[in-house]
Amino acid sequence: MGPLRSVVLAGGGTGGHVYPLLAFADCLRRHDPGVRITCVGTAKGLEAELIPPRGYDLRQIPAHQLPRSVNMNLMRTPDRMWKAARAAGKVIDEVRADVVVGFGGYVSVPAYLAAWRRELPIVIHEVNVPPGVANRLGMKFTKHVAVGFPHQPGQAESLRDARVVGVPLRQSIAHLDRAALRAQARTYFGLHPDLPTVFVSGGSQGARSINLAVAGAAKELARAGVQVLHVIGARNEPVSVPSDLPVPYVTLPYLSEMELGYAAADVMLCRGGAMTCAEVAAVGLPAVYVPYPHSNQEQKRNALPVVEAGGGLLIEDAEISPGWIEQHLIPLVRDPQRLGAMAGAAAAYGRRDGDEALLDFVYEAVSR
Repeated sequence: MGPLRSVVLAGGGTGGHVYPLLAFADCLRRHDPGVRITCVGTAKGLEAELIPPRGYDLRQIPAHQLPRSVNMNLMRTPDRMWKAARAAGKVIDEVRADVVVGFGGYVSVPAYLAAWRRELPIVIHEVNVPPGVANRLGMKFTKHVAVGFPHQPGQAESLRDARVVGVPLRQSIAHLDRAALRAQARTYFGLHPDLPTVFVSGGSQGARSINLAVAGAAKELARAGVQVLHVIGARNEPVSVPSDLPVPYVTLPYLSEMELGYAAADVMLCRGGAMTCAEVAAVGLPAVYVPYPHSNQEQKRNALPVVEAGGGLLIEDAEISPGWIEQHLIPLVRDPQRLGAMAGAAAAYGRRDGDEALLDFVYEAVSR
């Protein structure tokens, strides 16, 4: 079939929904600079901060969080959803969309409903097990479901027939050569060019347990000649690190150029969000995953396949401590042979072409 003329992308709320959406939008534009790309989102979600600066049209619709139990909010949901779907439908009609591609988040549901009413192709991309509430609802209206990881179809009945395409990644990460960029990245952060380096990040919100454990081990890390690049999280309190350490310990509230952090690092200490797992594996960076404990354990399910492939370690949040850092992380980061094997295993598990594979899948769905 010919090129797509107009595509509506739906997703929002968190980075796990917005970042793949943006990477896929970039892929669409690379293949056809003339394609019309319209994103639907809300004023409150992360999409409002990230999408317009990237040059994409964001249409805000009045989406509401879906209740997970029977209460008065559930009684009001049909009326709210009808209004939101009507707003999404107006956007779809105005831009004459060929397809709706959804990445999850509550704003996706009205877009799915509006597309279904118009018999428009719907493609859903899901990265979690179990699938999010919004995408589970969307799967009632389409069979075109794509997933980010090979373990997903075997772990959820609703994903049994899904196509494994990988996760769309930013080009700066998909094409990252860590070794080639290492010296530049370490200079950028003020790190020593030759010392073993730990990169710490708890995701966009940060992770207090990880922050406290690493900061508490700062003296032992420095005594072992290990430097640290530590992204605390913009909403977290600053960590207390001794000022007289003999090696660099660099703290940042937030880092948008994650590729530089990956390039600077020998190993990463991180949560197990789907985007983190996808990016870290794709670039072949050994990682110690500390999944977020207060959820349905999807972060543990995200990280476990990478760990089982040999690309990382997994530790429960309750176990992370300065003592664990001293006993386990320091020996790891000072063992180049072990890190090399883990890096190769991570890269073999990860994939860098999720955006291209998803685009092929979208073309298939539209051609049918």
